[in-house]
Amino acid sequence: MQDEELRLKLVKYGRHLLAEGLVTGPGGNISARLDNVIYLSPSGLAFDEMAPEDYVCMDLNTGETIAGERRPTSEYLVHLACYRKRADIAAVIHTHPRYSLALSSSGHDIKAMFPDFHIYTRSKIPHIDYITVNTRELAMAMENVVNDANVIVLRNHGAVALGGNLKEAYYRMASLEEGAQIQWLALMVGKPRFLTDRELADLDRLETETYRRKLLAQSE
Repeated sequence: MQDEELRLKLVKYGRHLLAEGLVTGPGGNISARLDNVIYLSPSGLAFDEMAPEDYVCMDLNTGETIAGERRPTSEYLVHLACYRKRADIAAVIHTHPRYSLALSSSGHDIKAMFPDFHIYTRSKIPHIDYITVNTRELAMAMENVVNDANVIVLRNHGAVALGGNLKEAYYRMASLEEGAQIQWLALMVGKPRFLTDRELADLDRLETETYRRKLLAQSE
């Protein structure tokens, strides 16, 4: 993938996040990695205001801006922490999804109630208690959990989804919010039943679900 193509994909998925209500105004941020260069959304712009050239390039190793006229997202430390910890990650999405925020900030853990949630998120979801945004402390907290997770919930803040490409990261974020909304509705009418560890393991062994995961990982 070349520079121009990746910038266009960042614009595309940034607008998907806005259209799906996963961010509001200039909230949230997104990035993608091309070799040792990170393309980050700029600070202060809404996703529907961003053009391909607005994305800022940062050196993965040094954290220095190497291209771009704008200031990178203030959450760049979180993005760098994810990429530095996992070489398989090529996209990071951070949003403020409504139902996920409401549930997690009220003390609930968001967990799998239906198969697709687990198929796409592909791991149990750690929940990090509130840490001041844009700080090294938050980046360090991410480093502590990112090896074993593809989606991380930040209580009173938002959520982060990781992927081998932007589509995979986007699907994981959308699946988190769908799961949170279903869990919210279940709490309104009764006691939610979550899938057991055995049921999750059974899903992992299904050839059909392995295929779906593989297809998403290979797609662009």
